[in-house]
Amino acid sequence: MAQSAHSTSLLDTSALQSLANAKVAIVYTEWNDTIITALRDGCKSILSQYNATITHDIAVPGAFELPFACKQIWETSVLHDDAPEAIIAFGTVIRGGTPHFEYVCKAVTEGITQLNLDLPIPTIFGVLTLDNEQQAWERLGGIHGHKGEEAAITALKMIKNSRMLANPAN
Repeated sequence: MAQSAHSTSLLDTSALQSLANAKVAIVYTEWNDTIITALRDGCKSILSQYNATITHDIAVPGAFELPFACKQIWETSVLHDDAPEAIIAFGTVIRGGTPHFEYVCKAVTEGITQLNLDLPIPTIFGVLTLDNEQQAWERLGGIHGHKGEEAAITALKMIKNSRMLANPAN
């Protein structure tokens, strides 16, 4: 979700004005908790503006565990009133001096991609993959926007699209 002068439509929320009672789950990592807190705060601010309900707000140890937790949320809530209509996965992976960065980024990206193919609801990729911590702050209200807010907007737009496709008469 890179922001540029050529992709301002991402932040256009005019289509969301009629969205009511959206339900969103948030899964986040314990690693890099200051950055994760800023992502979640931005996300929750947007969800609050649209009166969305946060059905789950669950921490996992690291980014590698995000896909499993997202799938588990869906599987345990699908038959209950608290089933989310979208799941947002937040994490931060910062490059170190070993190939671990590439392995974790590849695994979490592929895992969330697979969830988007397998689950009947969208899983939003809110994982920052960075060379250093400074890049995180550039994406949390700096020159690259606020990725937590963008993830929430993306989730709400996908919920609206899903509802529209499920019931085209509305």
